[in-house]
Amino acid sequence: MAKKARLKKRRTRRTKGKSKPYFTRVHQDAVVTYATSADQKEREYLYVTLIGPAFSEMVDKIVYTYKFTNLPNIDDLRAECKIWLTTILNKFDPSKGSKAFSYFSVITKNWFIHKVKTNTIRVRREVYFDDSTITREVEKLVSYNTYVQDREKDEFWHLLQQETDVWKDEAIKPNEKKVVEAIKILLAEPDAIEIFNKKAIYLYLREITGLNTKQIVNSLNKIRVKYKNFKMDWNTS
Repeated sequence: MAKKARLKKRRTRRTKGKSKPYFTRVHQDAVVTYATSADQKEREYLYVTLIGPAFSEMVDKIVYTYKFTNLPNIDDLRAECKIWLTTILNKFDPSKGSKAFSYFSVITKNWFIHKVKTNTIRVRREVYFDDSTITREVEKLVSYNTYVQDREKDEFWHLLQQETDVWKDEAIKPNEKKVVEAIKILLAEPDAIEIFNKKAIYLYLREITGLNTKQIVNSLNKIRVKYKNFKMDWNTS
């Protein structure tokens, strides 16, 4: 049980210091509704209250993550990009299976890449650079960065942790509640746990819950169904 207390303590520290995601399932749903709605007032409300603020923070984070801050007049470019995003909102097609965050992150990054290339060509006219130098400068700014993939991964785990709260509330049997709570603890501090195989996971679950393996397996079978449904919703939303 001492292990459980330590894990909970670390989880509390991590939760307090972790920033709240700015583009959540709520914003995803807002973009989908905006793209499929013909009601101008509804669209305006969704943009002002949800989509606009999320886009603004997304643009700012992409600018700093990919070091587009080196561009001249970057503040004007950020404002221009945020306005431009409003003009292509209705082009988002949720039926293609793309996440709104991934879709708009990629096109925002490409928008700034185009600005980098345009600025590099302008500089080249003023000061001679060979093509290889230009290529290296562009690659330095935009390549080898997994921001979008990492952001999607963080969003998935954040939503999964929220989903486990729902599973706990829905659980009828005490054993199932204990297993869900143990899973929440393991998800909160995955890096702090040394897990090498499936048996090790069961050992952790047994230590945290005080249940035997058979009781844990019975509860996990029900939880697997819930997780399968969650994963399906994630992949199709």
